[in-house]
Amino acid sequence: MNDVRDNCASPQAFAGSGPGQIVLVLQGGGALGSYQAGVYQALHEAGIEPDWIIGTSIGAINASLIAGNSPPNRLSRLREFWKKMEQNPVWSFRDIFPGFNEKLSYWSTVTNGIPGFFRPNPLAHAGDSYTLGADRAGYYSTSPLQRTLTELVDFNLVSRCKPRLTVGAAHVCTGQMRYFDSRDGEIGVKHIMASGALPPAFPAVRIDGELYWDGGILSNTPTEAVFDDNPRRNSLIFAVHLWNPTGAEPTTMAEVLNRHKDVQYSSRIASHVARQQQAHRLRHVINQLAARLPESERNSEAVKELASYGCPTRMHVVRLLVPQLIREDHTKDIDFSPSGIMQRWDAGYCHTKAVLERKPWTGDFDSLSGVVLHEQKELFAEAAE
Repeated sequence: MNDVRDNCASPQAFAGSGPGQIVLVLQGGGALGSYQAGVYQALHEAGIEPDWIIGTSIGAINASLIAGNSPPNRLSRLREFWKKMEQNPVWSFRDIFPGFNEKLSYWSTVTNGIPGFFRPNPLAHAGDSYTLGADRAGYYSTSPLQRTLTELVDFNLVSRCKPRLTVGAAHVCTGQMRYFDSRDGEIGVKHIMASGALPPAFPAVRIDGELYWDGGILSNTPTEAVFDDNPRRNSLIFAVHLWNPTGAEPTTMAEVLNRHKDVQYSSRIASHVARQQQAHRLRHVINQLAARLPESERNSEAVKELASYGCPTRMHVVRLLVPQLIREDHTKDIDFSPSGIMQRWDAGYCHTKAVLERKPWTGDFDSLSGVVLHEQKELFAEAAE
């Protein structure tokens, strides 16, 4: 557990700077990640560029496309990547059988892979006990993704840390989460691929001699990296979620499979944020109590030690959630159909534009609130009133 003392930036550092640093947090979720591209488009058009981007899996890929390009080129690179991801069926039955094109796209992805992303690994079907090697043990090879990222991302720009880039991956042998941060070291194509190496589909990726899998198997909602940062800073966090933590009771096996994925990959975000709200409230309480003590008491070593657990920073978390499409099911994360990509991209764009118009992080807030959560559904409800 990180020491909570001395983990807080001075409040003077943010005087007159509004909500603080702009942070974009991107969940993993495969094809659902086109929603994140729409979110970025709305931010970009509003003249808002993130100071820090944190991503896992497809979120790490989108994050690298943003951090690894200059602002004028970021949106075009995102479009180019997602255009490469499209699965267009040879035959179209859209007008005759609604939804059938999406099924064709799904089976094409499963059978043939995606040329710019992954391709089948035939040896993976030679038997469960067939030795593939640690770097090739997956049903698909992601070597096409390496070529795509090398083409679309300038990792020299990433190393400049403007914006800062953080990607999460799971250490295969220890089961521990590892966040690779451009502030602390170089991030290359292997780090992005490791963050998206979801087993058993994709093989683990080796970095500095160690194997890593997709960070989503441990923590698919990397907002924790902001809460645990050292030093903590005033922040406006756009947390872009691809899996719904709440949902109706499933009554069919298709609904069970869909709900299971949502629960698994939403990463208990509601309870996680609630705990952070409690912790940061206590830090504000400590800070205010210390301020009420006489100066002679505040300067004593014992009080300084206790007061070091306080913190005056505030983090606004704006939670954006991808909508459920008509006829969507548990295969939604590999729905790389042009219509699926377009609909989710447009939804991210529209949702974010609405939030930016509302600016929920402005106004007066409880002085003891260190983490303020702004839920998308609440914002839209207020706008409709």
